[in-house]
Amino acid sequence: MLAASNAATLAHVPRCGTIVEVTVKFIFQYPDFHGLEGDMLDAGAVADVAAAAERAGFDGFAFTEHPAPSASWMAAGGHQTLDPFIALGNVAAVTTRMMLLTYLAVLPYRNPLMVAKAATTLDRLSGGRFVLGVGTGYLKAEYFAVGAAFEDRNARFDDSLEVLRKAWTGEPFDHAGIGFDARNTIQRPRPTNRRIPIWIGGNSSLTLRRVAERADGWMPLIGRAEMSSTVRSPPIESVDAIATRLAMLRELAGDRFADLDIAVPYTDPSVHDTSHEVDRHREALAAWARAGATWIIVPGPSAPAPASEAFVADFAARYITRGT
Repeated sequence: MLAASNAATLAHVPRCGTIVEVTVKFIFQYPDFHGLEGDMLDAGAVADVAAAAERAGFDGFAFTEHPAPSASWMAAGGHQTLDPFIALGNVAAVTTRMMLLTYLAVLPYRNPLMVAKAATTLDRLSGGRFVLGVGTGYLKAEYFAVGAAFEDRNARFDDSLEVLRKAWTGEPFDHAGIGFDARNTIQRPRPTNRRIPIWIGGNSSLTLRRVAERADGWMPLIGRAEMSSTVRSPPIESVDAIATRLAMLRELAGDRFADLDIAVPYTDPSVHDTSHEVDRHREALAAWARAGATWIIVPGPSAPAPASEAFVADFAARYITRGT
């Protein structure tokens, strides 16, 4: 589990006239723009939004990834993205405290040695603040576009996890992988702490086993059941459902479970209207924390600047307090 920040983040929850404090940290996700009639960066300069999020008290900043989606997917409501590694480099340059997260990078799209180098670069230039969030992805057309084989994505994913750990040792290694052959390969410089945390996204039993055995955190997908066929992952729609999955993960991970980070997205878009239903949102956020979330990922509003900068300040004023 990532070390606690200098000041704990708390969700304050009214219950029976009293205030109940639940410890959880918040990650701001730069807003996705859905569709083609607009531009993602209308939400504001990344540097400005990131600096505002850190000032407000967020403990992390995240970007999603879709490097080459189909036009039909975009027209049907798919979202625009930046390259998350490059964008997080921009964030690193204007912040000093926030964790930086790829939410998530599709691991089988890339040669794992290229991923290892990009991750180490971000880690070193940010002073050890990078977390590599990864998943297998789900868009067949995007797999075809980047030249990766959709059918062997799980084998490539597992292969990549092994290569990343080898590369980050900074020592020579050999690895005959899928589509590549590393012979007496070495990567320097090493990561800040010689080990970059890896969080894995998805809801499947396979994902839980990977997290239990090989990762540092889990990023479940929260959404309605009809979403599951699109993202190729079983649905998690409620706090009870996440609690059930966490019980499975606890059994699989054993003693490792206590050290795992659990990053849950807050998917209720009405939270963007920060003047309404504050008590309901406080209770909902705290319910995720009580279920086991150590981080809550809050997507920004898909609206022109300065909406995101105003949102992070208003959200923090209502839902985040800084402890000592």
